[in-house]
Amino acid sequence: MHERLSFFVKRDSLIHRLNPLTKIVLVLAFILVAFISPYFWTPSLLIIFGIIPLSYLGGVVRSYFRAALRIILPAAGFLFIMQALFQPLGGEELFRIWFLHPTRESLEFAFVNATRIFVMVSSFTIFLLTTHPSELMSDLTRRGLPGQFAYVIISTLQILPQMQAKAQTIIAAQRARGLDTESSFFKRAGSLFPLVGPLVFGSLVEVEERAIAIEARGFTSTRVKTSLHEIPDTTADKLLRWALATFILAALALRLWLS
Repeated sequence: MHERLSFFVKRDSLIHRLNPLTKIVLVLAFILVAFISPYFWTPSLLIIFGIIPLSYLGGVVRSYFRAALRIILPAAGFLFIMQALFQPLGGEELFRIWFLHPTRESLEFAFVNATRIFVMVSSFTIFLLTTHPSELMSDLTRRGLPGQFAYVIISTLQILPQMQAKAQTIIAAQRARGLDTESSFFKRAGSLFPLVGPLVFGSLVEVEERAIAIEARGFTSTRVKTSLHEIPDTTADKLLRWALATFILAALALRLWLS
């Protein structure tokens, strides 16, 4: 499987060497603790002392910060502004501009939700950058997950990189034929129409070809399948999964105790 068809960044790091299931549990731990914790500062601590150090440990800090600045931070910032200004929560009014009158409670509510979304998307981003789709599929099927479900998961993870790669190929081909893609905004907008047709029809043809390929490889066979590349599941992986499960239960117990 070619690496350009996924978000995976090849590195020899501690995070890359973890079992895919361990990384899935790590992602779930970040998300659940961020949403379960009764303290508004918990998601911020997870970002500072969890997400960012993991990106350094995985050697994907540049790719992560690029995604954070382009996608995650703008989405979380937009959510913060919308909820801070339009969430109808009573309390101490901070200022008033026309019909906008955010309160201290609405700002805190917006901050918590924005940081939670930041943690959720960031943890998935680290997972995608450090986990090859083929390794994830092999490990899931080895653990008993039906091949159909594993294929749906892998296809979902690969759909955006595949569309990006196909779009870049089509753009390069259209430029070679003289299509203007670097002038004014309106001309660039008009150049999108020659791109949409080949992209959509090419994707449909690719789906049919993939269906034929996986059927030819015995995807629906009921026999036990073997893998050429075995995914290691070390004792450290198992201990880490148990520690993360304990961390989640502790956060849930704290929430129930304070509620």
